[in-house]
Amino acid sequence: MTGMNERVDTRVLEQDLKSIFGTRLVSIATYAGQHSLVIVDTLHADDLRACAKRVDAWHDAHLATPLVLAAHEFEDALDAFPLEFGAILADHTVTFGKAPFDGLTVDPADLRRAIEVQARSHLLHLREGLIETRGRSDALSLLITDSAAAFSALLTSVARLDRSFDAGPVAKEVAALAGHHHDLGNADAERLFPGYLDAVERLVKHIDTWSA
Repeated sequence: MTGMNERVDTRVLEQDLKSIFGTRLVSIATYAGQHSLVIVDTLHADDLRACAKRVDAWHDAHLATPLVLAAHEFEDALDAFPLEFGAILADHTVTFGKAPFDGLTVDPADLRRAIEVQARSHLLHLREGLIETRGRSDALSLLITDSAAAFSALLTSVARLDRSFDAGPVAKEVAALAGHHHDLGNADAERLFPGYLDAVERLVKHIDTWSA
């Protein structure tokens, strides 16, 4: 278990979940800021309806709607969601109950496959987006800035699998635009895009041939 950079107060959530699930509540873990993963022994539609009545109070407490899973569902879904659930494994804090992830790891083969899908989708998006700019530099600037967050997430995923891959300085410059809303100048967009596209193409080839 690893700690998080930002702890959230989950007492409201914990009290409500105890009233809904009683002894069926196994654990609560926080991750990614205000998000919570809840593990219960059994999960029924009536439980979800009871949770729905408390959503406003949770949001008022600055808590996201929790992800509620029945026992073993997280483990069973690791191969289906290696990126999302792997990120929870890597950075979470148990705030109630027993540690729910002891002994669980993401299979590198599942992670590689998921990253390949992510990378190839990003590459296709950039190619299609470039065509749709109609040669306009301002549209190219928007394409870069709008895709920067997804590209930054892609690089984070790759680093979890293979820290030796170097996307290059242009890729890092694009990734740094994630979360920033300032305009990217047209000249900078024209300068960055060829290297950006090349970095994604190299990344796809690297992941396609990667092996543990």
